[in-house]
Amino acid sequence: MPAGEIAKQLEVPHNTLSTHLSLLTNAGLLQAERQGRRVIYRLDKGGIRALMAYLLEDCCQRHADLCQPLISCLAEPRRAETDA
Repeated sequence: MPAGEIAKQLEVPHNTLSTHLSLLTNAGLLQAERQGRRVIYRLDKGGIRALMAYLLEDCCQRHADLCQPLISCLAEPRRAETDA
């Protein structure tokens, strides 16, 4: 999604959004692709997977049972994906 559209949808100033997008890109959670004058942002699936793995391993101090509701939710295919 173009940065301008993200700012519009979230109702935040462009400069504020730009800072956040830059941080998320540098953290490996987003990918940015320049298309002419626009920059298109998309999730970096590998970065998101790594973040989720880290959180699931370390946030519960390795007590997986505490994270089981989240793990179950993430493991279920979304209806829109299975209907396609």
